[in-house]
Amino acid sequence: MQLSVKGKQIDVGEALRTHVEAQLKEITAKYFCDSLDAHVTFSREAHLFRADIAVHAGRGILLQSNGSANEPYPAFDQAAERIAKRLRRYKTRIKDHHQHASNRAEEADLANSFVIEGDGHDRDEEAAANPVVVAEMTTPIETLTVSEAVMRLDLGDLPALMFRSRAHGGYNMIYRRPDGNIGWIDPANNGGCSLSKPKAKA
Repeated sequence: MQLSVKGKQIDVGEALRTHVEAQLKEITAKYFCDSLDAHVTFSREAHLFRADIAVHAGRGILLQSNGSANEPYPAFDQAAERIAKRLRRYKTRIKDHHQHASNRAEEADLANSFVIEGDGHDRDEEAAANPVVVAEMTTPIETLTVSEAVMRLDLGDLPALMFRSRAHGGYNMIYRRPDGNIGWIDPANNGGCSLSKPKAKA
């Protein structure tokens, strides 16, 4: 596992790094045999420590979570347990996903994605009508079934995900709704629907 453990304005010692590596290896080894790329960042929010975890698990699967506590260790353990719960929830789907992905040689579409400055900044009307692009990136859009897309949305703790439908080849979007369900937009079918949440979110 390629592991990066960093602290924002806090020191991260070797003991904490060793704890992080041991926990992540134990959690992910049950589900992934490919080499993993993991990034863990510790930061301070008022009186709480925050741990953010991002694990790239090959085959396009991204695992993300975070946790907060009075100390760095329990903050990380909380975030790691959230990832473990999601992996247990999707255990069968992950195995099927890897098996099917190994039999397919599909290339993802590449799309430009942008981060636009939000409304929280003081700007006049003219500036607000021409928002500032803060960052520009390239985002892969992969071909997935709806269930695969929902799995990736949940594992990555993402607000939304665009994908190419394996059923008809058109672009689809899924997103988290305020009521806890997942919205699904399918222009090819001239509509979409709301998907029931699989289980309580970890």
